[in-house]
Amino acid sequence: MAMRYRTRKRLALIALLVWLPAYVVAAVTIVGWFDRPPLLLELAIYVGLGLLWALPLRPIFLGVGREDPDAGARDRPNGD
Repeated sequence: MAMRYRTRKRLALIALLVWLPAYVVAAVTIVGWFDRPPLLLELAIYVGLGLLWALPLRPIFLGVGREDPDAGARDRPNGD
């Protein structure tokens, strides 16, 4: 069953306010457990981790920035 637009929008907000800060803290903590790698390797690790957080949340973020497809024609603003 596909998620409704409002559900995806709310889950995206929760993900940005709760999941992302928790992920950043966890990633920095885990990387901090190891000896500091060379600069380019450390950069590659952080870039990889920076992209990795969004993969499980991709279905939630798809289409959130667009107009609500569930709204009827009378519910949409006409630009006046």
